[in-house]
Amino acid sequence: MAAESELVQMGALIGAGLACTGMGGAAIGIGHVVGNYLSGALRNPSAASSQTATMFIGIAFSEALGIFSFLVALLLMYAQ
Repeated sequence: MAAESELVQMGALIGAGLACTGMGGAAIGIGHVVGNYLSGALRNPSAASSQTATMFIGIAFSEALGIFSFLVALLLMYAQ
């Protein structure tokens, strides 16, 4: 019985580690959003000010996915 409990805990921790890869994906997504914004802003500086709000919306969506994966990892680690 104790071995089964440890096996379940090990699986939960492995799943939590895999869920944390979503945070890395969110970081890559934010990098792409900001990098593309800067690339466009350097090509056309007069249009950069109108695209700033769009950049922040993209950052917010990417960061939300990272937060969701963090919450899934916490649930896997501590909800038993």
